[in-house]
Amino acid sequence: MSDENQRQPLLVEYYERYLVDQVIDIYVRRVSASYTPGSLQRLAAIGNRSARRGAVLGLGRLADYRANRALGRALTDSDRGVRTLAENGIRRLWMRIGSPAQQRYLVAIDEHLEEKEYDRAVQLATGLVEDAPWIAQGWYFRGKAFFQLEQYEAATRDCHQALEVNAYHFSAASVMGQSYMLLANPVAALESFRRALRLNPNMEEVRAQVIHLQRSLKGE
Repeated sequence: MSDENQRQPLLVEYYERYLVDQVIDIYVRRVSASYTPGSLQRLAAIGNRSARRGAVLGLGRLADYRANRALGRALTDSDRGVRTLAENGIRRLWMRIGSPAQQRYLVAIDEHLEEKEYDRAVQLATGLVEDAPWIAQGWYFRGKAFFQLEQYEAATRDCHQALEVNAYHFSAASVMGQSYMLLANPVAALESFRRALRLNPNMEEVRAQVIHLQRSLKGE
């Protein structure tokens, strides 16, 4: 066995096995038995490509909101695989914050949004942000519901607040940009879309909006 293989963290072996069997429950059990969220955060920052991918996948399944910064930074990793895993993982993480009751509220609000029951989503999200204003996802969900109800100024306010609470919330920046577009404020829209893209370079639709707005504002 080479020195390089000897230095490989056990996490890489677990991740490579997962790529073959594709059984996430087994992967999560192996990782949780061998690593703490803190050690996964370190590997997500300094490991080789496979270690970073494995660490980010583990954090997305195992960590609580304290890993938000690590996953947020992984969104801009040099490896596209890491970035994709970070995007999926951080979305999960944003739902795992607060008390069990508050997490159930987040799930319920998300379900109402999926069912296009936007007024009910606003009602539940309002109760959540009043009870726990430090939960960014509550502000984002209400902003998303306001957007669907064509209340664009309210949507921008809530998405801005989501970003104040969670500076990595690329989804809030994107919805804020869409809202500014419909408020006929292309300068603010461009700023919001650029912010979303800085946070999450994988957002190709947002990239297209940035290119379109830049050309429009230059009169091309």
